[in-house]
Order: sequence, then structure tokens, then C-alpha cells
Amino acid sequence: MQSFDHDHDAPTNRVSTPPVAAAALKSSNKTKARQSLGGLPLSQSEATLPYRRSHPSAASLYASTFSPPGSRSQSPAGRPLSTRTTSGSVFGASPNNGLALAAGVGDGPGDSLNLILRAFVPHVAIYASEDTDSLLQEKGLDRGLWELLRPFGERIQGKVIIRDSNGSSRVYEDYSLHFTRFGDGVVHPEPVAAGLKNSHGLGTNGTSGRPNDPSRASNGGTTVAEVEAVVDKHLYYAEDSFFGAPHSPTTHGFGIDTPSPYYALYLRRLLSGLPLTPHETFAHPVACVIAISSRNQAPIETLRRLYTESSTGDSRLPNWVDGEFLRYYVLVHDEEKDDITRSMSLFDQMKRNLGLHCHLLRIRGTRSLATDDDSIPLPRCEWMSAVEELADLKRSEDHEGYEDPTKYIFESDATAIRTFVREMVTQSIIPTMERHVSVWNDQVASRRRGLAGRFVGLTRRWGFGSNSRSSVSGSTSGSNYDSLGFYRSDTPEAIMRKLADYAFMLRDWKLAYSTYDILRSDFNNDKAWRYHAATNEMAALSLLIMPQNLSSKMRAETVDTMLEAAFYSYLTRCSARYGALRCLALGLELLRLRGGSSIDDAARWGLRLLESKVLGPVGDALIKERLAICYASKEGSGTQAWGSRRRKSALWYVLAADTWLAQSKFIQAQRCMNEAKKTYSDLPADHGIDLFSHASNFILSIGQELNENLEDANHEDNESDDDESEIVDEESEALGGGRRRASSLGFPGGTDTANLESAPLRSQIAASGIGEEKEADEDSEEDDDEEDEDEEDEEEDKKDKDDKDKDKEEEEEEEEEEEEEEEEEEEEEEDEEEDESEEEDDDDEDEEDEDEEQSKRDRHPSEAKGDFG
Repeated sequence: MQSFDHDHDAPTNRVSTPPVAAAALKSSNKTKARQSLGGLPLSQSEATLPYRRSHPSAASLYASTFSPPGSRSQSPAGRPLSTRTTSGSVFGASPNNGLALAAGVGDGPGDSLNLILRAFVPHVAIYASEDTDSLLQEKGLDRGLWELLRPFGERIQGKVIIRDSNGSSRVYEDYSLHFTRFGDGVVHPEPVAAGLKNSHGLGTNGTSGRPNDPSRASNGGTTVAEVEAVVDKHLYYAEDSFFGAPHSPTTHGFGIDTPSPYYALYLRRLLSGLPLTPHETFAHPVACVIAISSRNQAPIETLRRLYTESSTGDSRLPNWVDGEFLRYYVLVHDEEKDDITRSMSLFDQMKRNLGLHCHLLRIRGTRSLATDDDSIPLPRCEWMSAVEELADLKRSEDHEGYEDPTKYIFESDATAIRTFVREMVTQSIIPTMERHVSVWNDQVASRRRGLAGRFVGLTRRWGFGSNSRSSVSGSTSGSNYDSLGFYRSDTPEAIMRKLADYAFMLRDWKLAYSTYDILRSDFNNDKAWRYHAATNEMAALSLLIMPQNLSSKMRAETVDTMLEAAFYSYLTRCSARYGALRCLALGLELLRLRGGSSIDDAARWGLRLLESKVLGPVGDALIKERLAICYASKEGSGTQAWGSRRRKSALWYVLAADTWLAQSKFIQAQRCMNEAKKTYSDLPADHGIDLFSHASNFILSIGQELNENLEDANHEDNESDDDESEIVDEESEALGGGRRRASSLGFPGGTDTANLESAPLRSQIAASGIGEEKEADEDSEEDDDEEDEDEEDEEEDKKDKDDKDKDKEEEEEEEEEEEEEEEEEEEEEEDEEEDESEEEDDDDEDEEDEDEEQSKRDRHPSEAKGDFG
């Protein structure tokens, strides 16, 4: 039995942490999912992972929580705020340099800022012909070109150079993009006339709640319940794996720089699968890859048909999506079956007719197997939506013979795809986005800045200068907000929102914030509440990432105001729990990274998030853990660490443990209790928890409940192990001809003994027949009788010995009582002798006094007479 608090050797024993057997809490019913005990990172690398006994072939589905995304500290206490921030970072010591932070953010893959930067990136749609999908299905990729390209967009190989609005170039080594299927994830807005009346029919992020809604079937958004379900399944699987095999106790604790793998997964799924909505344009396609294969008989006509379908045909996007996005044409060549000369000629023809945004992708058409020499596993996408991952996990649970979903491609194919993605990003997508930002900033946004821009805003607000478009769309007071609940793609508001989103994706925080700030008042005046909430959210995030110091007054007047407006509009006006959760969760993380007094603001927004009840049970526990780490990162001053929040950190660890315990996540609860125990033990003795009786009793009750639950589960596990061992022994007995069962589970070397006894017996049975088998049965019965007699003799000897020991103890007790009585009698005699001696002394003194008086009378007889006279 192993203890999980061996890393925190605290002097106090207030919270006892029970040892847990390697096979504890093993489920007796294999088909029924039980409450999770997981939450503990399992190892530092996949090479040292314990054996995954339940659905071993599904291990790749849970790879994101196999180990932490980076090395993490064992305890937040006493650690610097960030080990990767440079001295010039706004998130570390002053002076500030946000560029240094953004450039080095790739060092921590699970860092919160890294997750934000990798979530809001350009989206590239894939629109391939039927022959292209058929070619890739022969390679084992059922979902076509999109499935092949998607993992390679999550990190662009090499350096990516981006110019900001001032013309300065910046170099990034962690840039990425997301590949999506063209037309997927479209979420249509609610009409203005419906307003808040139909808000109850929406999903948590504004999607329709109808069962046949095509947006939900096509990955049209993420709900809080789906994110919670994904993380909960990872906890279940980690529990089964951790307790299902021998292992060494983990040394992972809670880290400040990098969150736990389950919290990182929670944030990643919260930010994955952004829906195609009108109020934000991050999921709007920046480019569309139109692909054909070398097998196509009419390639140029097919490319033109695909272009028409994506622009004006039935497959076109809604009118609130700008259709003037980049088209990138790809010719997929099969190296094994098609002629490269014909493909090169066709590629030159594509460039002459369609422009320079073309690429020839050369891959092998046959399926790659794991046994091939040059095969590599196709990376699993980290940024899949919660709906997609939930479907994969459910599929692995429902099918008994579920196979490993890992697919393989040739190494030459992977090299060709990386080259293609890098060329498309650096030579086509980034320059196109930079050009759009420059044009929109000069022609649209510049008119809204300064005194003239404010005057134009006032005239629009009061109805002066309304145009024909606003009259046709049914809006009033000079507003471009359509009665259907969106701005058309050619309106100034939609263009400026796209400008701000492009600037954010290009990491030009200053331009993004200034544009968001202008739009906030416009959307508020038009009462476009979903636009208003999203704009306030992104304005706050841009300001927090910007490389500048923020005083407490500035945070209160800007950041707090924007977060409050976004949260209120999301939750109250739009009934969008998803948006409210995303807004405060990201604001909490960015405020915490700034350190100093911003940590108190981060904790305050975390409390607001808990009070709003938008979280599920898993999210509630994870946010409480983050609050504990948030307070632990507050560094005090001086030798006494004045101003630190260690006591609050320990308190939130205890509350998180209580929440995990209520969900039967015992290992997560115990990790939190260990951190709380260590934090309290680091405090001075007069500031510890022992002086608070109610708090001490509460912590003690949690520890006792943990012990009881783990011991009960361990007892059930032992019973199930005994049942399994009996089944195995009965089978060996039938094969062994009735010899006495000798279990080798609890004795070292027992297995060898069983093998030595059973092997000759089987040969004798085969040669001798039934008679010798009966003799063997009689011998075994005699052996059993002898063993029973030996056991009875041993029990009688033990009983006699216990009786003798008991008699000896009674005799010793009687002797001790006699000695005590003798001592009491001696003390009484001594007291009497002392009393007699004191009385004799008193008598002697009285006699001496009488003698003295008599002598005085004899010396003065006259005085004696005068007295009587």
C-alpha cells in the first residue's frame, strides 16, 4: 500500500493520508462505469505510462492527459511567478516587453496564454472534389483531405514573420492555424424580434436547441455540458489506468506556470471548435483550399465549378460572412499510380489560369501500416471540438472489439504536407491578411478615430445620415443592425470587427484593442447585445496581453468595466453560458499572469464565476484549484512574506478537495488535501490552522472520509481479486487431477512450488489411470487431514500460551497491589509516630512555662501581694 502524500512531509498529522494499494478501487463490474478516482497525472512521458487495462486500444484517445504538457513544480509555494518570462515581460519584472513573452510562449504548451494564442488563429476551410476524397479514403482516411491536413496546421514549421500596422516585423516560432471543413459549424443568429423571448430555445453558446438543427450535427458549437463530459471521461479513464496496474506514486503536484492536464484540457475544449457566428469572425474562413487530384479527367472545369459552388452556389456561406476570402488551389498527385509529367503540366496550367496561389502536393496513394519501415503515426488533433471527442470516446466504450484509432502515413507524405502548409501560410495567408488590415484600417477605421469620428458616431446615433441600405434592411435610427440579428458583411461595423479579429490573430494587440474599443459603443447604441458582449470580451483580452503596465485605477476603469459588460450581456441578455464562462476564465488567467495586485482581481473574477452557477461539477472543482494556485502565486515582501495569500490558497485547496470528494474523485481530493497540508505546515506555528477548531474539524472530517472511502474500495477490490483467483485455481485443479490447491498469490516463490508439484502428477495420471488417481485423491485427503490437525494443535498451543500469559499478568497485578498496601501501612505508622513526638514536645513546653512563673513569684513576693490587695 502506497501513500500519495510522500512528497509533502509535513510535521503535522492533522490530515492523515491513507496508503492505497496498487490495485485498489478496481471495478468488479467491467461493463459499468463507476465514479472516478482519477485526476492524477500518470507519468512524465508516454514511455513510462502504466498499462491501460480498460480498452487498451483506446489509449491514444486519452493522450492529452497522459502527462502534463510541460514540467511543473511540485508546489506553488516559494516559486517565482514564471520561469519562462524574461525580465522584459509585462508578466514578470519591469520593464515590460510583451513581444518577448509572446515570442517565447511556445515553451509552455499547456500555458494559459499559449492556449489563448493558439485558439484564436486563422481558420482555413477545405473544399475538395470527390476524386480527392476517394484517393485519401484509399489511404485509410475516411474524412478525406481535411483529416490529413488538420494535425499539421497546429504548429507551423519554422519561423513566421508578421508585420504590424506600423510596419514593424515580428518573428514567431509557434504560429498555427486551424483547418475546417467548408460550411461546417454555421450558427444562425436569432432575429431581433424574437429577442429575449426565444433565448431559452438556444444552446449555451447561442446554437439552436432543435434536435434536427444542422449546425449541431456539423459541429456547430460547444456547450459547457459537453466540455464537462469530455474532462470527466478523461478522469474516469485515468482512474482505471492508475489503479489497474503496479506503479510508482506520482511526483506531480500543482504548478503555477503550467496548469494540470485536466484544466488545460478543459480550457482547450472550451476554446476548440469555435462556431461560425456573425458576432465574431475568428471562425470565418481566411482562406479556402480547393483541391482536386491527378485522377480528375477535367481538372480546370472542376476547379471552376468548386469555386462557383463556394461563392454563389448552394454551398455558399451566409450573407453575414465576407465571401472575398482567399482561394488556394491544390493538386494532389498520387506518386505511385499517376504520371508526374502530366501533373506538372496541369499544375503550370493552373497557375496560368488561376494565379500564383497554387500548390502541387505529392503523396503516396497506398495505405501506410504500422509495420512499414518509413511509416509514422498521424498526429491526433489537439484542437478538436468537445462534440467530436465525445463521440470518439463513446464509440470506444460501446464497441467491445474497438481497435486502436491511430492511423499511419509515410514519412515522405508528412514532409510534403509540412512544406505545403508552411508555403501557404508564409506566402499567401499572412500577406493577404496584412494587406486587408492595412486597407480596412486606412479606409474604414481611421474615419472613426479622433474628433471627427466621434462626431460621425453621434450623428449616426441620432439618425442623421442614415443610408438606403439601413432603410432596406428594416433598421432605424441610422443603424446598420439588421432585424434578423446581424450586420451584413459590407457594413462598416462588420468590416471593423473583422479588422480587429485579424489584428488579434496577427498579434497586433494595440490595433486590435483600439478597434474593439470603438465598436463597443456602436454595438451598445444598436442594442446588438451578442456583438456587444463579444467585443467587450476581446477588448479586455487584448488590453491584458498588451505590453504595458496597468495600474489598479486603470484596471478598475477599463478591464473590470469591459469584463462586467461582457459577462452581463452574455449571461443575462443573451442566455449564453458558454460565452460567460469563456470570458471570465480567460480574464482570470491573464490577470493572474500579470502578478502583483492583479492576482486579487483575478481571484475576484474567479469567485464571480463560481457564484454565477454557470459551471458544472468538474469545472467548479477545477476553478477552485485555480483560485488556490492564483493565491499561492501572490508573493509577499520581507522575511515574513507580508502580503502573501498562503492561507487563502490553503483554504481553496481544502474547498476543492471537498468538491472532488463529493464527486467520488478521491485521488484529486487527496492531491488537494496534500497541498493544503503542506501550505499550512509552511506557516508559522501561531498562524496555523490548529488554533481554529471548526476549520481543523472540517479538514479532519475530509481526511477521515477519504480514508474510509479508499479503505472500503480497497476491501471490495480484495474480494474481487479473491474471486478471480478462485476461478483460476479451480481450472488448474481440474487439469492437475485433484491435487491440493496451493495459492501462489501471497507467498514468494509459490509459483515455482506449484509448478514442481503439478508437472510430475500430470505425467503419472496419463500413465497409470483411474486407480492411481484414486490413490492420489486419498493422499490429498490425508494431507488435508494432517494439515487440519496441525492447525488445531497450533491453535490449542496458542490458546494455552495466551492463558499462561494472562495468569502471569494477574499474578503480577496482585503483587503490585500487595506492595502498594504495605507502603500505605508504613506511611500511616510514620504519621502516628510523628504525631506522638509532637504531643510530647508540647507537654515539655508547658512544664517549662509553669516553672518559670513559679520562679518569678519566689523572687518578688511583695508584688504578688500588691496585686491581690
